[in-house]
Amino acid sequence: MTTPGSDLRVGTRFVIPAGELAERFSRSSGPGGQGVNTTDSRVELSFDVARSPSIPESLRPRLLERLAGRLVDGVLTIAASEHRAQLANREAARARLAATLSDAAAPPPPPRRPTKPTRGSKERRIAAKKRRSDVKKSRRSRYDD
Repeated sequence: MTTPGSDLRVGTRFVIPAGELAERFSRSSGPGGQGVNTTDSRVELSFDVARSPSIPESLRPRLLERLAGRLVDGVLTIAASEHRAQLANREAARARLAATLSDAAAPPPPPRRPTKPTRGSKERRIAAKKRRSDVKKSRRSRYDD
């Protein structure tokens, strides 16, 4: 786990310097009693994906395409408020940001090679349809026709 204020490692792909991350704190909802009204424990971690010099140029288009629905003017924002402590929320937000960027930077899966059903699978399918047809036929009364 990374500590707040240090660089953020995104898998084995790249490292984001702490200076490129912007943190904003606000009041969190949820458990905490009276302390929840006075403590700014919610963390919003922002990272400029579109203009960051730490992202390799070969990865930037893939990241922008895969994160398109989550970006606002090229900036990815992660919010964490599940813990009572601000430090724990900062660590959770950093971990979530690293996981999100790592998933988006992953190479695309190999293309699927189309296959045809085997002769045996076709025969089994037809046999099952025939059995089902026979069951339905046997349930019909003589007077339905």
